[in-house]
Amino acid sequence: MKMPTPPPVDTVDVGHNGFVYSLRRAAPYIGAHRGSTFVLMLGGEIMAEGGGSIERLARDIALLASLGVRLVLVHGARPQIEARLAAANASIEYHHGLRVTNDDALTCVLEAAGTVRVLLEARLSSGLTIAGLTTPGASQRRSLRIASGNLITAQPLGVREGIDYQHSGEVRKVDTTAINARLDAGEVVLLSPLGYSPTGEVFNVAAEDIAVATAVALKADKLAFLSESGCLTDQEGHSLPQLGPDDVALHLERLDADSELSQQLHRAVTASTGGVKRVHIVPRRRDGGLLLEFFTRDGIGNLITGDAYDAIRGANIDDVGGILQLIAPLEEQGVLVRRSREQLELEINYFSVLERDGLVIGCIALYPYVDDKIAEVACVAISEDYKGENRGDWLLTRLEQQAKQQGIEQLFVLTTRTGQWFKQRGFKPADVDALPVKKQAMYNLQRNSKVFVKTLATVE
Repeated sequence: MKMPTPPPVDTVDVGHNGFVYSLRRAAPYIGAHRGSTFVLMLGGEIMAEGGGSIERLARDIALLASLGVRLVLVHGARPQIEARLAAANASIEYHHGLRVTNDDALTCVLEAAGTVRVLLEARLSSGLTIAGLTTPGASQRRSLRIASGNLITAQPLGVREGIDYQHSGEVRKVDTTAINARLDAGEVVLLSPLGYSPTGEVFNVAAEDIAVATAVALKADKLAFLSESGCLTDQEGHSLPQLGPDDVALHLERLDADSELSQQLHRAVTASTGGVKRVHIVPRRRDGGLLLEFFTRDGIGNLITGDAYDAIRGANIDDVGGILQLIAPLEEQGVLVRRSREQLELEINYFSVLERDGLVIGCIALYPYVDDKIAEVACVAISEDYKGENRGDWLLTRLEQQAKQQGIEQLFVLTTRTGQWFKQRGFKPADVDALPVKKQAMYNLQRNSKVFVKTLATVE
């Protein structure tokens, strides 16, 4: 009996395809970030700038909150303080990037911090409406609930290198109990660049230091600095999406020690070594920068973390779907021999995968012939999105180490198109009779794959 022809699948225009693709890519992060604690630090420049910048940021902050992210915002007020000091003809003094806060400066600090805080609360209160997350004119309009107060205990910086910082202070304690209570109630916590002493004094505290101390005390999942000067690049201007604390130290030598970016990177290392899982430097002037950094795999700024972002590990049964997606295009092109899901499941212990933030982006397999002390390299694949960054070399290096541990002395590969890549990595052309006898019996004459063999260095 002839089966009826199924109706054609509806097609959508390019714009819709882009939306579906982006939503699918963001979905894992939406789930992963729900219930997470993020500390965000933004300077006072955004309030002084105008042009809708703060409204756009408020919209994105509201969106983060609506997705279940627990948010602590720390704001600076440097431009507003400078403007007040200039208007009062008062002195402006810094030492190692920290303000020396005399009596006149403290008055300006209090005025500026209070003004910025109130204006931020006003913008954030309308954030849900701006983001389209509530219906204008509804009988019960929702808004973000903002909590602030004396949540930071500070102590004076005192005299350092002969400089009396006067009313400038440093964080002594973060009231994590009170902050967590407000976060648990669904509120956004807003912290100003101020700290309070048990004796009733107020200190001017660097917003960056409050952000770091708060993130460490809360064991935050993320700390993000919105940077006015962009993010760190290499000497050729190429982006550096991920850095370890040691990597940051090498790049800091190129920067002015008192620059905003240098100060933020120093704090990022402090936070990372203090237990914050991931610290981000995000270009503030990039519209939607926070969303791009948090909900795309590669982000747009710098990620500072002590954990390996790209990790190679042995594959398990849960990786089968990801491996199949990787190798399917290469099988269609005839580069790889087709493998069924069932075959892959049976052979999964031979595979290693390269994982990036939970996604399998590369794979390789090692099939040992232990009696002959030789092993086959097979199924080398890297996602199209991540080619060109030596990830294939990482996988091959891991596989060679694995082979040596198993007493393997030689590797071989059968390939129809990638022979040059293997030759560049020490493999030499060989005849079919160089293969183990069992493999020779399975050799596909019709496919006519070329044979390459590599002798491994002896393990000391």
